[in-house]
Amino acid sequence: MLISWATKVAEAPNTDLDFWKSLFPVALAHTIGHVAATVSMSKVAVSFTHIIKSGEPAFSVLVSRFVLGERFPMPVYLSLVPIIGGCGLAALTELNFNMTGFMGAMISNLAFVFRNIFSKRGMKGKSVSGMNYYACLSLLSLLILTPFAIAVEGPQLWAVGWQKAITEIGPHFIWWVAAQSIFYHLYNQVSYMSLDEISPLTFSIGNTMKRISVIVSSIIIFRTPVQPVNALGAAIAVLGTFLYSQAKQ
Repeated sequence: MLISWATKVAEAPNTDLDFWKSLFPVALAHTIGHVAATVSMSKVAVSFTHIIKSGEPAFSVLVSRFVLGERFPMPVYLSLVPIIGGCGLAALTELNFNMTGFMGAMISNLAFVFRNIFSKRGMKGKSVSGMNYYACLSLLSLLILTPFAIAVEGPQLWAVGWQKAITEIGPHFIWWVAAQSIFYHLYNQVSYMSLDEISPLTFSIGNTMKRISVIVSSIIIFRTPVQPVNALGAAIAVLGTFLYSQAKQ
Protein backbone atom coordinates (compact mmCIF):
# COMPACT_ATOMS: atom_id res chain seq x y z
CA MET A 1 0.00 0.00 0.00
CA LEU A 2 2.92 2.37 0.62
CA ILE A 3 3.98 1.73 -2.98
CA SER A 4 0.39 2.26 -4.18
CA TRP A 5 0.17 5.57 -2.32
CA ALA A 6 3.59 6.72 -3.53
CA THR A 7 2.79 5.92 -7.17
CA LYS A 8 -0.74 7.40 -6.88
CA VAL A 9 -2.30 4.06 -7.80
CA ALA A 10 -4.42 4.57 -4.69
CA GLU A 11 -5.22 7.86 -3.00
CA ALA A 12 -3.62 8.16 0.44
CA PRO A 13 -6.26 8.55 3.18
CA ASN A 14 -6.76 11.63 5.30
CA THR A 15 -6.71 10.44 8.90
CA ASP A 16 -6.59 12.01 12.34
CA LEU A 17 -5.67 10.88 15.84
CA ASP A 18 -9.24 9.81 16.63
CA PHE A 19 -9.19 7.50 13.62
CA TRP A 20 -6.03 5.75 14.81
CA LYS A 21 -7.41 5.46 18.34
CA SER A 22 -10.57 3.78 17.05
CA LEU A 23 -8.44 1.54 14.83
CA PHE A 24 -6.24 0.23 17.64
CA PRO A 25 -8.65 -2.42 19.08
CA VAL A 26 -9.40 -3.57 15.53
CA ALA A 27 -5.68 -3.92 14.80
CA LEU A 28 -5.16 -5.80 18.06
CA ALA A 29 -7.90 -8.31 17.16
CA HIS A 30 -6.48 -8.51 13.61
CA THR A 31 -3.01 -9.33 14.97
CA ILE A 32 -4.26 -11.95 17.43
CA GLY A 33 -6.42 -13.58 14.76
CA HIS A 34 -3.60 -13.96 12.25
CA VAL A 35 -1.04 -15.15 14.79
CA ALA A 36 -3.47 -17.70 16.26
CA ALA A 37 -4.35 -19.03 12.79
CA THR A 38 -0.68 -19.37 11.87
CA VAL A 39 0.07 -21.20 15.13
CA SER A 40 -2.85 -23.52 14.42
CA MET A 41 -1.63 -24.39 10.92
CA SER A 42 1.86 -25.08 12.31
CA LYS A 43 0.42 -27.75 14.62
CA VAL A 44 -2.33 -29.41 12.56
CA ALA A 45 -3.27 -29.96 8.93
CA VAL A 46 -4.31 -26.85 6.98
CA SER A 47 -7.62 -28.51 6.15
CA PHE A 48 -8.37 -29.13 9.84
CA THR A 49 -7.65 -25.50 10.75
CA HIS A 50 -10.09 -24.30 8.12
CA ILE A 51 -12.75 -26.83 9.12
CA ILE A 52 -12.67 -25.36 12.63
CA LYS A 53 -12.57 -21.82 11.23
CA SER A 54 -15.71 -22.59 9.20
CA GLY A 55 -17.51 -22.14 12.51
CA GLU A 56 -16.91 -18.39 12.32
CA PRO A 57 -20.61 -17.58 11.62
CA ALA A 58 -21.51 -19.17 14.96
CA PHE A 59 -19.04 -16.91 16.74
CA SER A 60 -20.35 -13.93 14.78
CA VAL A 61 -23.95 -14.59 15.84
CA LEU A 62 -23.06 -15.24 19.49
CA VAL A 63 -20.86 -12.15 19.78
CA SER A 64 -23.46 -9.99 18.05
CA ARG A 65 -26.16 -11.33 20.39
CA PHE A 66 -24.41 -11.22 23.76
CA VAL A 67 -21.94 -8.35 23.23
CA LEU A 68 -23.81 -6.03 20.88
CA GLY A 69 -27.35 -7.00 21.95
CA GLU A 70 -28.54 -7.84 18.42
CA ARG A 71 -31.37 -10.36 18.03
CA PHE A 72 -31.89 -12.81 15.19
CA PRO A 73 -34.80 -15.00 14.06
CA MET A 74 -34.93 -18.52 15.55
CA PRO A 75 -33.97 -20.22 12.22
CA VAL A 76 -30.65 -18.35 12.36
CA TYR A 77 -29.87 -19.81 15.79
CA LEU A 78 -31.00 -23.30 14.69
CA SER A 79 -28.70 -23.14 11.67
CA LEU A 80 -25.73 -22.86 14.04
CA VAL A 81 -26.35 -26.40 15.32
CA PRO A 82 -25.00 -28.20 12.21
CA ILE A 83 -22.13 -25.71 11.95
CA ILE A 84 -20.97 -26.35 15.51
CA GLY A 85 -21.81 -30.08 15.32
CA GLY A 86 -19.95 -30.54 12.04
CA CYS A 87 -16.85 -28.77 13.33
CA GLY A 88 -16.98 -30.81 16.52
CA LEU A 89 -17.34 -34.07 14.61
CA ALA A 90 -14.37 -33.22 12.41
CA ALA A 91 -12.29 -32.32 15.47
CA LEU A 92 -13.14 -35.52 17.34
CA THR A 93 -12.08 -37.72 14.43
CA GLU A 94 -9.01 -35.74 13.30
CA LEU A 95 -6.08 -38.15 12.98
CA ASN A 96 -3.49 -35.51 13.87
CA PHE A 97 -5.48 -33.67 16.54
CA ASN A 98 -3.47 -31.20 18.59
CA MET A 99 -5.00 -29.05 21.33
CA THR A 100 -2.74 -26.07 20.55
CA GLY A 101 -3.76 -26.21 16.90
CA PHE A 102 -7.43 -26.54 17.81
CA MET A 103 -7.36 -23.65 20.30
CA GLY A 104 -5.43 -21.49 17.83
CA ALA A 105 -8.21 -21.88 15.27
CA MET A 106 -10.88 -21.16 17.90
CA ILE A 107 -9.08 -18.02 19.15
CA SER A 108 -8.62 -16.89 15.56
CA ASN A 109 -12.38 -17.27 14.97
CA LEU A 110 -13.23 -15.11 17.96
CA ALA A 111 -10.61 -12.46 17.17
CA PHE A 112 -11.68 -12.12 13.54
CA VAL A 113 -15.35 -11.79 14.48
CA PHE A 114 -14.49 -8.85 16.74
CA ARG A 115 -12.28 -7.44 13.99
CA ASN A 116 -15.05 -7.68 11.39
CA ILE A 117 -17.74 -6.17 13.63
CA PHE A 118 -15.67 -3.24 14.84
CA SER A 119 -14.18 -2.70 11.38
CA LYS A 120 -17.69 -2.27 10.03
CA ARG A 121 -18.41 0.23 12.79
CA GLY A 122 -15.13 2.03 12.20
CA MET A 123 -15.77 2.45 8.48
CA LYS A 124 -19.19 4.02 9.02
CA GLY A 125 -19.15 7.77 8.67
CA LYS A 126 -15.47 7.77 7.70
CA SER A 127 -14.00 9.03 4.45
CA VAL A 128 -11.54 6.12 4.49
CA SER A 129 -12.32 3.44 1.91
CA GLY A 130 -12.22 -0.27 2.64
CA MET A 131 -8.90 -0.59 0.81
CA ASN A 132 -7.24 2.20 2.77
CA TYR A 133 -8.84 1.04 6.02
CA TYR A 134 -7.16 -2.34 5.63
CA ALA A 135 -3.87 -0.67 4.70
CA CYS A 136 -3.91 1.43 7.89
CA LEU A 137 -4.99 -1.65 9.84
CA SER A 138 -2.01 -3.62 8.51
CA LEU A 139 0.44 -0.85 9.37
CA LEU A 140 -0.85 -0.56 12.94
CA SER A 141 -0.89 -4.35 13.29
CA LEU A 142 2.76 -4.45 12.24
CA LEU A 143 3.63 -1.93 14.95
CA ILE A 144 1.77 -4.02 17.55
CA LEU A 145 3.32 -7.33 16.51
CA THR A 146 6.97 -6.26 16.02
CA PRO A 147 7.99 -5.78 19.68
CA PHE A 148 6.33 -9.09 20.65
CA ALA A 149 8.04 -10.90 17.77
CA ILE A 150 11.43 -9.52 18.81
CA ALA A 151 10.84 -10.37 22.48
CA VAL A 152 9.60 -13.92 21.87
CA GLU A 153 11.92 -14.94 19.02
CA GLY A 154 14.30 -12.20 17.95
CA PRO A 155 16.60 -11.81 14.91
CA GLN A 156 18.86 -14.72 15.90
CA LEU A 157 16.02 -17.24 15.86
CA TRP A 158 14.69 -15.69 12.65
CA ALA A 159 18.07 -16.22 10.97
CA VAL A 160 18.25 -19.84 12.17
CA GLY A 161 14.70 -20.56 11.05
CA TRP A 162 15.25 -18.93 7.66
CA GLN A 163 18.44 -20.92 7.08
CA LYS A 164 16.72 -24.16 8.08
CA ALA A 165 13.87 -23.46 5.64
CA ILE A 166 16.33 -22.72 2.81
CA THR A 167 18.22 -25.94 3.59
CA GLU A 168 15.15 -28.16 3.73
CA ILE A 169 13.05 -26.58 0.97
CA GLY A 170 15.58 -24.91 -1.30
CA PRO A 171 16.08 -21.36 -2.63
CA HIS A 172 12.58 -21.30 -4.13
CA PHE A 173 11.34 -20.90 -0.53
CA ILE A 174 12.06 -17.17 -0.93
CA TRP A 175 9.71 -16.97 -3.90
CA TRP A 176 7.05 -18.88 -1.97
CA VAL A 177 7.23 -16.31 0.83
CA ALA A 178 7.05 -13.44 -1.68
CA ALA A 179 4.09 -14.99 -3.52
CA GLN A 180 2.26 -15.74 -0.28
CA SER A 181 2.77 -12.17 0.94
CA ILE A 182 1.44 -10.64 -2.27
CA PHE A 183 -1.56 -12.93 -2.68
CA TYR A 184 -2.46 -12.80 1.00
CA HIS A 185 -2.41 -9.01 0.97
CA LEU A 186 -4.55 -8.91 -2.17
CA TYR A 187 -7.03 -11.36 -0.63
CA ASN A 188 -7.41 -9.27 2.53
CA GLN A 189 -7.56 -6.05 0.54
CA VAL A 190 -10.44 -7.36 -1.57
CA SER A 191 -12.08 -8.70 1.59
CA TYR A 192 -12.12 -5.26 3.17
CA MET A 193 -13.41 -3.69 -0.02
CA SER A 194 -16.29 -6.19 0.31
CA LEU A 195 -16.72 -5.55 4.04
CA ASP A 196 -17.21 -1.90 3.18
CA GLU A 197 -20.40 -2.92 1.33
CA ILE A 198 -21.83 -5.89 3.26
CA SER A 199 -22.63 -6.90 6.86
CA PRO A 200 -20.14 -8.71 9.13
CA LEU A 201 -22.36 -11.81 9.14
CA THR A 202 -22.50 -11.96 5.36
CA PHE A 203 -18.75 -11.44 5.34
CA SER A 204 -18.34 -14.47 7.63
CA ILE A 205 -20.41 -16.58 5.24
CA GLY A 206 -18.21 -15.53 2.32
CA ASN A 207 -15.17 -16.54 4.35
CA THR A 208 -16.71 -19.94 5.01
CA MET A 209 -17.34 -20.56 1.32
CA LYS A 210 -13.72 -19.61 0.68
CA ARG A 211 -12.64 -22.24 3.18
CA ILE A 212 -14.48 -24.97 1.28
CA SER A 213 -12.06 -24.52 -1.61
CA VAL A 214 -9.13 -24.23 0.81
CA ILE A 215 -10.10 -27.44 2.63
CA VAL A 216 -10.51 -29.45 -0.57
CA SER A 217 -7.39 -28.11 -2.28
CA SER A 218 -5.19 -28.53 0.82
CA ILE A 219 -6.33 -32.16 1.22
CA ILE A 220 -5.40 -32.80 -2.41
CA ILE A 221 -2.10 -30.88 -2.43
CA PHE A 222 -0.79 -32.06 0.96
CA ARG A 223 -2.37 -35.53 0.60
CA THR A 224 -3.93 -35.25 4.04
CA PRO A 225 -5.46 -38.57 5.17
CA VAL A 226 -9.19 -38.08 5.65
CA GLN A 227 -11.55 -40.55 7.29
CA PRO A 228 -15.17 -40.73 6.10
CA VAL A 229 -16.29 -39.25 9.42
CA ASN A 230 -13.95 -36.27 8.88
CA ALA A 231 -15.51 -35.64 5.50
CA LEU A 232 -18.99 -36.01 7.00
CA GLY A 233 -18.21 -33.46 9.73
CA ALA A 234 -16.87 -30.97 7.19
CA ALA A 235 -19.91 -31.50 4.94
CA ILE A 236 -22.31 -30.95 7.86
CA ALA A 237 -20.51 -27.72 8.80
CA VAL A 238 -20.72 -26.48 5.20
CA LEU A 239 -24.41 -27.45 5.03
CA GLY A 240 -24.94 -25.44 8.21
CA THR A 241 -23.44 -22.34 6.61
CA PHE A 242 -25.82 -22.76 3.65
CA LEU A 243 -28.81 -23.08 6.00
CA TYR A 244 -27.56 -20.06 7.90
CA SER A 245 -27.33 -17.96 4.74
CA GLN A 246 -30.90 -18.93 3.83
CA ALA A 247 -32.19 -18.21 7.36
CA LYS A 248 -30.42 -14.84 7.38
CA GLN A 249 -32.29 -13.82 4.24
